[in-house]
Amino acid sequence: MKNDREHPYIPTLKRQFADGRCSRREFLRTSTLLGVSAVAAYAFVGKVTGESVTRAARAEIPKGGTLRLGFEVQDLTSPHAYSWAESDITRQVCEYLTRTGQDNVTRPSLCESWEVSDDLRTWTLHLRKDVKWHSGRVFGADDVIWNLNHALDPKTGSSMIGLMKGYMLNDIKKDGEDSTEIWDANALERVDDHTVRLNTKEPQLAVPEHMFHYPMHIIDPEQGGTFGPGSNGTGPFELVDTQVGIKAVLKARKDYWGEGPYIDALEIVDLGEEGSARMAALASKQVHGLRSIDLGSMDLLEKMPHVQLYQVATAQTGVARVKADQKPFDDPRVRKALRLGVDTKKVLELAYRGLGLPAQHHHVCDIHPDYAPLPHFERDVAAAKALLAEAGHGQGLDIEIACKPDPAWELSAVQAMVEQWKEAGINVKINVMPAAQFWDVWDKVPFGFTEWTHRPLGVMVLALAYRSGVPWNESNYSNPEFDRLLTKAEGIADVEKRRTVMAEIEKLMQEDGPITQPLWRGVFTAMDKRVKGFEMHPTEYIFAEQLGIES
Repeated sequence: MKNDREHPYIPTLKRQFADGRCSRREFLRTSTLLGVSAVAAYAFVGKVTGESVTRAARAEIPKGGTLRLGFEVQDLTSPHAYSWAESDITRQVCEYLTRTGQDNVTRPSLCESWEVSDDLRTWTLHLRKDVKWHSGRVFGADDVIWNLNHALDPKTGSSMIGLMKGYMLNDIKKDGEDSTEIWDANALERVDDHTVRLNTKEPQLAVPEHMFHYPMHIIDPEQGGTFGPGSNGTGPFELVDTQVGIKAVLKARKDYWGEGPYIDALEIVDLGEEGSARMAALASKQVHGLRSIDLGSMDLLEKMPHVQLYQVATAQTGVARVKADQKPFDDPRVRKALRLGVDTKKVLELAYRGLGLPAQHHHVCDIHPDYAPLPHFERDVAAAKALLAEAGHGQGLDIEIACKPDPAWELSAVQAMVEQWKEAGINVKINVMPAAQFWDVWDKVPFGFTEWTHRPLGVMVLALAYRSGVPWNESNYSNPEFDRLLTKAEGIADVEKRRTVMAEIEKLMQEDGPITQPLWRGVFTAMDKRVKGFEMHPTEYIFAEQLGIES
């Protein structure tokens, strides 16, 4: 922390960890969020450092050369409105205030440290004084305040609204439409040139983790919220060229304030949607690695002697979600019948070879530290039929679900659920769309299967996907009790008390929520063995400044 004052909850957290009532993961995450350094937190649980790759190991990383990786090259114009994959290119140029590492612990980045008040309502962010923009201008508090204001402006369309609405925004009517605004004129306070204070309307534990939500790039205010080749940044690379669907080229900065970069250049090659093209590129050494791989490619990759496979535990998933304000899905009995018609353990086996966890239809994963264990949600075809009959669908229900064919597990999961739903009298037609077409309508179709990536906390994904009126609430779900409980959970530091509230949220989602969630999936990738310094991130993020390539 900036000073020697310890947050008053830390002694309780230490006791809970020592008594076995708090997991190692939860202790590390919560203590660091409350301002304890990662080094000190790891020292308490018997480790010396919080870095999974030590400085000594980094000294062995080769320097120079061009690293080529295969993944999507999308439109990079509006960073604060990104929907996922775009951030992996922009992240190399425009950084974040914090960074959640491969171990899921959040550490300072452009922030040097932070302090939080006893009531979790005042967050003081101390910015690094040694950071300059590529243009030479000193990075400071005005840059941060502009970025937060821009991300929280409804016109920007950022999913940051979903994360921060509960503690930083008020609902308003503007031009006759529902909108939001920052709750108080002093909510974003400039303390001095390198200090910013967030004064929140509700307690919030996860502010540092929210600052690493992938659209929260710190971009140059002078460029008006846009990004492209030549854009200013504080990061280890500059973007030289980008062609949507083809490639992106980044050049290493020699004046980067942090460690690295070790390579001279990074090239991103868009290999399209076909898994065979990705495998061919890796086999022929056209690329040195991939951001992710599908299950069908693993057997082939294991036969490539120059390739190293990686796997990480994660909360990545896919949900069959309905529009909760459209018939017949506006009836909670229909929504629950869909859930009761599915055997999640069988879907996991059929769609993902069992390489993950069966889900419980509430979008909080067993690996989330705020997960509250509940009895497994069992399939009950008779109960599903009874609910449909009560809802006026005793003769059955005919509906259509939209999904995309790639990655293959998504279509397999949908097909498995469709077969199971038939027994309950729910007849579902599958509308398979090309990925580009699907992502144009993913939040508009009445019933669709949507892939959701990992978030380090359960409350984060719940806020993004199901809080009333937020940009990524694709189901249009709106439940005041859910919103109340979520805001309450977000403001509780005590592990055990927070899980009690999370149990209420999880049960509410199982009874009333808009999703049928079949599985949590493990994620995998592959790199050429010449790539050094790589560790797989649960969200599949690439940190290219950590990587080197042997010639």
